[in-house]
Amino acid sequence: MSKVIIISNTSWNLFNFRLPLMSRLREEGYEIVAVAPFDEYANRLSDTGFRYIDLPMNNKGTNPVEDVGLAIRLFKLFRSERPDVVLTYTPKPNIYASIAGGFSGTPVIPNISGLGATFIRQDVITKIIKFLYRWALRYPPRVFFQNHDDMNQFIALGLVKEVKTQRIPGSGINTTVYAPEDNVESEEHGFVFLLVARMLWDKGVGEYVEAARIVKQKYPNARFQLLGFLDVINPQAISREQMQKWVDEGVVEYLGVSDDVKSHMQSADCVVLPSYREGLPRTLIEAGSLAKPIVTTDVPGCRDVVDNGVTGYLCEVKNACDLADKMERMICLTSAQRRKMGESGREKVEREFDEKIVINCYLKELELITGNKTNLY
Repeated sequence: MSKVIIISNTSWNLFNFRLPLMSRLREEGYEIVAVAPFDEYANRLSDTGFRYIDLPMNNKGTNPVEDVGLAIRLFKLFRSERPDVVLTYTPKPNIYASIAGGFSGTPVIPNISGLGATFIRQDVITKIIKFLYRWALRYPPRVFFQNHDDMNQFIALGLVKEVKTQRIPGSGINTTVYAPEDNVESEEHGFVFLLVARMLWDKGVGEYVEAARIVKQKYPNARFQLLGFLDVINPQAISREQMQKWVDEGVVEYLGVSDDVKSHMQSADCVVLPSYREGLPRTLIEAGSLAKPIVTTDVPGCRDVVDNGVTGYLCEVKNACDLADKMERMICLTSAQRRKMGESGREKVEREFDEKIVINCYLKELELITGNKTNLY
């Protein structure tokens, strides 16, 4: 039986985004080992029958000693477990598992889900990260990217050879689970916009709040909701005090965090993500699958999910006025027009982002590496 190790920077990430892939690989006869730092979702992974290994990792730190330690731990893990293939997600596992794989002779397939704040800032840390990617990506037989912009940038910068690259549609989504329900708009409760993300400035939360102020001047009953982790360990994090000021001002509603994002999306009239850059935002794919019209920024990742004027509207990045204009356009559409927009979004997700497409990409690569014949969807 071939063994596959799957690594991410949180057990939460594995449980929420990788479980369908892990389950399908197990069905195909692979032994699956989940590796991530311990958090409350680690036990859930074990409860689903997957062997779990705790891997301490400082997700946001830039301490070179810590990172060398991570690479050494990964090297030792590969030597002791002897996996046939390692699948990685998020920057640190992508980089240091690829390096450890190179030294241990272990095939690693990293998934570049986005370039993140480091590539947005373009500082000395960016140069270091580029050097590490250039070193690390020499070893993997295949490197998956979630959008063409990131893939082409890596190729242009010489961080990876083009022959190794392949674009896949994010994590994919189960379109049967994320199926639209009838949702009657209520003028009494106001038009509801919803932003789902970690509460970070570079997710466009500040622009969302400013746009809400603008729209409320003309449409005072419009509601602007925020759902996602607050006070995360990140230099771009929005403080709890700042969020409370916005709530006290009456401009937004903060919904906290939830394991049932789907129900919040179902209750919204439009999903908004004014992010500065993404890999391929799952929240927008979920929104599209639920037949919700979308307003998002015309940046890598976000624009991959939305056909402007057909499934939603694209706005300029870091431009609260343009964001407000697009949200006002959404309000001014008739219910039938918004419903048509949502239906078009659903069709796009079914066509381009179904999780079966992603799983098939992994099954094909694993077959090439292990020789195990698999049944594709």
